[in-house]
Amino acid sequence: MTVQLLTPEGMFGPVPYQHVAIGTGTRHVHVAGQIARDAEGNRVAPGDLAGQVAQALRGTARGLAGAGADFSDVVRLRFYVTAWNPDKMDAFLAGVERVADELGLPRPLPPASLIGVDHLFEPDVLVEVEAYAVLD
Repeated sequence: MTVQLLTPEGMFGPVPYQHVAIGTGTRHVHVAGQIARDAEGNRVAPGDLAGQVAQALRGTARGLAGAGADFSDVVRLRFYVTAWNPDKMDAFLAGVERVADELGLPRPLPPASLIGVDHLFEPDVLVEVEAYAVLD
């Protein structure tokens, strides 16, 4: 196994992600920020945070697959969400759960950050996802 995910005793919990990832491989995969667009660049789920999270994770899965990886190889996820406030957490997690089985997302997730931003590069983009993976 190239990636080991864990939360050492005494670390804050429960959270929907592991606090630590140990990667032992030699190939590093970095998937650039994925947003809610289909393969033709069409908008998916305008105005719907859960729908955009799900679509952005699907794009992330395609990027990982292109490098011969999947979410079991991911050591770090980073989510950027526009106009973040804690009231959005249920919609955010609903988007993750919507595609968890479809994409083979580990539960809890790999180490993750959710960063609130004023806006992303286009006004309709509510979330962007970056992933870092390690392969043998």
